[in-house]
Parts: sequence; C-alpha cells; structure tokens
Amino acid sequence: MNQIINGKTLAKSIREEVKKRVDVLKEQIGKVPHLVVILVGEDPASQSYVKAKERACLTAGMKSTLLQKDDTMTEEDLLNLIKQLNDDVDVHGILVQLPLPNHMDANLVINTIRKDKDVDGFHPLNIAALHIGEPGILPATPKGIMTMLHSTGIPLKGKNALVIGRSNIVGKPVAALLLKEHATVTIAHSRTVDLKSLCLQADIVVAAVGRAHMVTADMIKPGAVVIDVGVNRVNGKLVGDVDFDAAKDVASYITPVPGGVGPMTIASLLQNTVECFLSLEKK
Repeated sequence: MNQIINGKTLAKSIREEVKKRVDVLKEQIGKVPHLVVILVGEDPASQSYVKAKERACLTAGMKSTLLQKDDTMTEEDLLNLIKQLNDDVDVHGILVQLPLPNHMDANLVINTIRKDKDVDGFHPLNIAALHIGEPGILPATPKGIMTMLHSTGIPLKGKNALVIGRSNIVGKPVAALLLKEHATVTIAHSRTVDLKSLCLQADIVVAAVGRAHMVTADMIKPGAVVIDVGVNRVNGKLVGDVDFDAAKDVASYITPVPGGVGPMTIASLLQNTVECFLSLEKK
C-alpha cells in the first residue's frame, strides 16, 4: 500500500508532546527552555525559517529570542555575542541561522557555540558523539528523518539504505544514524556513477542532494521507503529531489515536498532545546 508520510501531522504530534513536557518543567522547576536565534542579514528564506522556528517555540510554551543583525556585522562581533550567550545561564539553546554572509567562517561560528547549547547539533563534539555512539545533540533534520522512518513501523535492521548526499548537515549524520540501527548503508552523491542501479537495490532512499527531480520513478525499487529532503524552486513551485507524482506509485512510503521533512526539522529542534535545558539544569 502506497502511503504518504505527512510531516505536518507527525510534527504536530511531536510539538504537542513537547508542550506537555514544557508545562511540566515549568511547574516543577519554575522556568522554561529559552532558545536564542541569531540571524545575520536579510536572506528571505532564512527569515521565513526563523519566523517558523520562533512561532513553534512560543506555541510549545518556550521562550524565544530573535537577535537580528545587519550583514555588516563583523565576524568578531558575532563570535563575542555567541560567547556572551554561552555564559548566560538563562539561555539554554543557541542557533545561528545559516547561511552566513561571505565574510564569516560558518565552521568557526558553529564551533564557538557551547556543545550543550548547540540545538542544531552541528558542533564537532556533537557530530563526533554521534559517530562513536556517545550521548550528544543530534542534528535536527536527520533526527526528524529517523522519526519519520520509525513512524512507518518498518524495521531498519538489515535493510539496504541509500543516502544520496554527503553534507555534514544531512547526508553524513543520516548515514551514521541508519548504521546505528543496523541498516546496510551506501552514501552516493551527484557524481556517483550509475546512481540508478544503487537506487534499485535500496529498501530505503534518503534523497538530500539538492537537485530537482533527480530521483525518478524508474530508479526506485518497488516497495521502497523514500525520504525526500530536497527543497528546490522550479517555475515558482517548491519541489523535492524526487519526482513525487510518479514515485508515489512505486514506493511503499514517501514524503512530500513541501510538508514532509521540513516540519519535522523544526519539531526536532524543539526536542533538542528541551534536551539542552535538562542537561544544563543538571549541572
């Protein structure tokens, strides 16, 4: 049976659970998680993402602070701001919205965020923890992807999983999480030779390469689970890396774009903020 994994519906249930948890924390501890988001510049997509995150935080009963800065801000000033937030006991999560202006080193900025306030899960120590199986904050999008896979009820153990994309934000962390659940994982990318043959062997396909409709229906093994992370604009319309209209008739489960992985990323971010709060409160 072909089913669409509705990210909006799944994310809504997660946000409701987070709100219940936050309400309990407020009653028990007397305060709630506080997420600070830093936005440098006026990129329209980034502004949209940030507003969605802020709305989600407030709806979940958390405190949300947006620090919007001009793109003329120096890298040194941004790093100093992060250091101040690192030391602020009333701040439990710090997120710097990417991309940053060209004069800033994104890696240096991310590395400056405290590991235990890194709600995006991008800090090298959190990434290292993921790969060696130690506790840490998981990157929000990969975490959401795994939640979506679990929602199908299909065991991942022993399955052939193909991750198309090798970014540090999605591809590599998703591969590590799939390995942790005993899937047999292959990582492909835009330069992979004969991508179709790899796809046809895969029980699970995670497409995160950033090319519109790169994965076509004839590349998908009948009954495979397809997670489409791509967000591409074609003729004013948002489409994924997978040709959804054709692929949905081949896959057993598939995510749409929009309305698939995107909402799950924000829901996972809320979960991470609560985790950071609890970790800091124990110290």
